[in-house]
Amino acid sequence: MKKRMKGWPALLLAAGFASGAMAAPDEEMLGRDAGYPVGSNLAQAYQQHYLVGSFSAMDSIAPACTQAPSGHPLPLEKAASETTIRYRFRTGFYTLDDYMQHQRATAVVVITDGRIVAERYNYGRTAEMRMLSNSMAKTIVALGIMKALEEGKIRSLDDRAQDYLPALEGSLYGGTRIINLMRMASGARYVEDYTPNDDRARFGGIMRKQGALQAARSITERAYPEGERFNYSGAQTTVLGLVLEAATGQNLCGWIGEKIWQPIGAAAAASWLLSPADKEPIAQGGFNATVYDYARLGMMLANDGVAGGQQVVSREHLLDMSDPARQPPAFRPGTMVDSHGSTYFGYGLQTWIMPGDKRRFALLGIYGQAIFVDPEQKLVMVHTGVGRDAAGDASGNHFGQERDALWRGVVATYGKW
Repeated sequence: MKKRMKGWPALLLAAGFASGAMAAPDEEMLGRDAGYPVGSNLAQAYQQHYLVGSFSAMDSIAPACTQAPSGHPLPLEKAASETTIRYRFRTGFYTLDDYMQHQRATAVVVITDGRIVAERYNYGRTAEMRMLSNSMAKTIVALGIMKALEEGKIRSLDDRAQDYLPALEGSLYGGTRIINLMRMASGARYVEDYTPNDDRARFGGIMRKQGALQAARSITERAYPEGERFNYSGAQTTVLGLVLEAATGQNLCGWIGEKIWQPIGAAAAASWLLSPADKEPIAQGGFNATVYDYARLGMMLANDGVAGGQQVVSREHLLDMSDPARQPPAFRPGTMVDSHGSTYFGYGLQTWIMPGDKRRFALLGIYGQAIFVDPEQKLVMVHTGVGRDAAGDASGNHFGQERDALWRGVVATYGKW
């Protein structure tokens, strides 16, 4: 594939963008001298000193169920020569090596047409480690829902959650249509801003002590009618996970493993963390996998649902999830308002939609996890990280903004935004 790089200063081209000698950010704070230790429990895992080690070993800290890899892993080759990634951020011009020195990324892997064209790691992380997805897991749950719809296990996305979960009969979430749970549009009054006492913390506390069903029933008040407005909350994905299990008769490990993970040609086992009270997989963010298998997942999405010559998920359902034209106007980039007041992203079905004339979308998770997908160019970027905090970039280094600039640079390497 021909690479086009226009308008880059001659000085930068002459410099060859060599770097890599400088340290990654905050290595000492993150536990370098102790070998990036793993937390002894989940509370400790989220302390700065333990973030790096824990985010690549979370299923050794907490109970988890395991998804077996494919018996026929999809090959993931490395290109004969690496592509130099260049991007512009604010007033500067940078490379992938620069990015790894600027931001607390643990891994960045760029794939096009099924080949790795660039990859970098910080903090001693490797491609073999299972990395925590955080909310990237939400899109994986949505893929499971779509597969259940294809196979008739779920009759319609207009059905209500309680149609599959009688235990939620009469509750707010039970009476909400599946499509609106997927769109983060239940209308529930719910604040997820990652402060110690937000609704997410309260919901999580109930789930840990009493189970997911009781946590779902604890949400009782609507702020506005369902389907009208975007309001991001992991509680809605928790309900989707329960609906999927009830509809299919399998838990998430079983269904996602059989219908998604093995068909994409995953080469390594993956895992879902389990909630302690009821041993339910944590649908909203407990998935763990290697960056190469995240790449295989991204490649399936970029190839309109095809992996290894087989249709894993229908193209039509992927368009329902990720095409801005298929979303109501209030959920499209430029018009949808997120919890930070930004209109940059749109939101499909448990999937973030990028702005621009082309269909591009992303799986996003707190602390810096992302899979960016450009179907037209068969282009994927996997990114894992250990941001300073869940809600945003407390360091002032604009982690999310520079990551977006890097993705735009990747896209510009092969085409136009």
